[in-house]
Amino acid sequence: MNTDIQGRVAMVAAASTGLGRAVAEGLAREGVHLALCSRDVARIEAAAGAIRDSYGVRVLARALDVSQPSAVEQFFADTMAEFGRLDICVTNAGGPPSKPFSATTIEEWHKALDLNLISHVLFAKQALPIMQRAGWGRFLMISSVSVKQPIEGLVLSNTARGAVPGLARSLANEYGPFGITVHNVCPGYTLTDRLSELAKVKALAQGVAPDEAVKEWSAATALRRLAQPAEFADAVVFLASERASYITGQSLLVDGGFYKGSL
Repeated sequence: MNTDIQGRVAMVAAASTGLGRAVAEGLAREGVHLALCSRDVARIEAAAGAIRDSYGVRVLARALDVSQPSAVEQFFADTMAEFGRLDICVTNAGGPPSKPFSATTIEEWHKALDLNLISHVLFAKQALPIMQRAGWGRFLMISSVSVKQPIEGLVLSNTARGAVPGLARSLANEYGPFGITVHNVCPGYTLTDRLSELAKVKALAQGVAPDEAVKEWSAATALRRLAQPAEFADAVVFLASERASYITGQSLLVDGGFYKGSL
């Protein structure tokens, strides 16, 4: 399928590994130039170099904390100085620790909200005016299937990410007249480093091997398996493409049928 986004510029957050890295590679495969960020300078520069070598696109890499307003603002300034445009923005951040509500602290609640909700707002504040002036844009937020079906042990993530669908709908309504689509893309259980960490926590709590936790998650999906990061990235690339021009404001589950609800 021709996505018609070759030559456009995309920003992808938390792009050194996992879902962010897969999305960056999926866009690069379509000929999209990239501005990438993550916390670790060595890892994001390594990811940028590998993508540049593999796909022949221009790649800007920056290390920053996506919950810090000044750092996000500087990242956008650097991106515009490098490319002079921004067409696609994919916001993403790692999840907070897995623990029961009784073990959480107020400091952890503030951090979870900053990382998994406010970070999307910080990027939107910078990206949407640029796209509005251009008359075209794709703003895509990565959250979790937990926005539909809370996940045991992830009360911080469930709550912070639970507000993202409302943000997506609101931004879609406000910026739709300017040719901008907005979505919330919700991964289910996907084979990433984050999932390995959660498997270890779950296995320790249940007194089983981490492989047993993975088997349990697989069995809970309709497809009876976990996702590969590239499968999630394909959904993001589609929503970023011209082929998805009349779709906006959606919370798309890429979960293999894990969510069993009707809405």
